[in-house]
Amino acid sequence: MSKSTWSPGWLTALIALILTAGTAGSWFAAALALTSPMVAADAAEPIEEVPFDTGPKLIALTFDDGPRRSTTTALLDGLSQRGVQATFFLIGAQVEHNEDILLRMDQEGHQIGIHTFDHVKLTGLSKTDFNTQVDRTRQLLVSVLGHNDLLLRPPYGMTDAGVKQNAGCPIILWSIDPEDWKDQNAPRVVQHVVSNARDGGIILMHDIFPESVEAALEIVDQLHAQGYLFVTVDELFAQRHVPLEAGKSYTNAYP
Repeated sequence: MSKSTWSPGWLTALIALILTAGTAGSWFAAALALTSPMVAADAAEPIEEVPFDTGPKLIALTFDDGPRRSTTTALLDGLSQRGVQATFFLIGAQVEHNEDILLRMDQEGHQIGIHTFDHVKLTGLSKTDFNTQVDRTRQLLVSVLGHNDLLLRPPYGMTDAGVKQNAGCPIILWSIDPEDWKDQNAPRVVQHVVSNARDGGIILMHDIFPESVEAALEIVDQLHAQGYLFVTVDELFAQRHVPLEAGKSYTNAYP
């Protein structure tokens, strides 16, 4: 049997290998110590949430049955002071001698619509009778204003197939009705409208009662304080990218 011979060179190589392994282990541990806290810090960093911008809250203030010189003028004064535009659905029989009020409405950015000539129900009317109420009023308003971008609000909000077929323009109803004509109680009207206000809503009021004018201006002030922006009916639907079509009825532009 041959006897193995121990070699100093072999021992030197073994020591070098151990030292190298130890150095690598220390380096690896140090690397982990340096990087681990950074990874943990990154993981714990809160992510800032960016809220989705839905834009301002929009609402349309609309008035029926005018114009009446005393109350409509007071309303226009108050709206002008607040920088607010509204939509007025007018009675044709009341336009005569109030043409200057219509022109003021138009010049101050308000929208104007048709509320028939004599405030009669449009449902069940013949085409001739319908035209007497709607087209006659349309022609009268166009003669004063010089443009025909008019909307229709049927009295009492009543529509049928004939109304839709003969309207010749969009039909605008409402989503908030405080029935201000019933008791002409300004505080009650304000409370009803403000508590039922909603982004995209359409408020129905009447500009022929002093109490309604008082209530309307208080409503504007309170809803302004809640971040609402008052717009005309056309602006409301345009901002919501909803095209208004002739013969179709609209009650709101909720987002």
